[in-house]
Amino acid sequence: MARYRGAKCKICRRVGQKLSLKGTRCLSQRCALDLRNYPPGLKGQERKKKVSDYALQLQEKQKVRYIYGILEKQFRNYYFKAVTQKGMTGENLLVLLERRLDNVIYRLGWASTRAQARQLVRHNHILVNEKKVNIPSFLVKANDSISVKPKSQARIKEILKVIASPKGVPSWLEMDEDKLLARVVCIPNRQDIDLPINEALIVALYSK
Repeated sequence: MARYRGAKCKICRRVGQKLSLKGTRCLSQRCALDLRNYPPGLKGQERKKKVSDYALQLQEKQKVRYIYGILEKQFRNYYFKAVTQKGMTGENLLVLLERRLDNVIYRLGWASTRAQARQLVRHNHILVNEKKVNIPSFLVKANDSISVKPKSQARIKEILKVIASPKGVPSWLEMDEDKLLARVVCIPNRQDIDLPINEALIVALYSK
């Protein structure tokens, strides 16, 4: 399945939840879900029909894909990697996705969306352990240091002024905002992932 390039607000309306795909717009009065809290399409406002278990499982999987901005094949590879690890498969899957470098940049507040964070990584603005990394799917490890190239720091600081996230940096990361230097304190766990995801539905989908 190719990457979705349509209207991102339609995704939030389809699943009935805010997925923060449009950055600060999702928190404003222009949020499409607040203005039209029903699925897109001509029949969006009609009475909802009963949804099958498979449809719920598929929707949950697609929702996670859209949140992290990854393709179907990538997602499947993450799932099978999570199966081989110790612990619960669903939690392992979410932890792997959280460890992606583009997601870490988003969590630090250096980008308003994960798509913008992915662009920063691809355009060589980000250093990991003082080495250039331009692969958004790069998995960070505990004690990794993440920094911004000196020539790019002015741009990132402008983004930080606009975003002003009320949640701040998650506990598994720490950041020096003046130097734009961050460190991975530890590998995140399920309690650190504050997303509206029911990973058990995804596991049930792939277990068939």
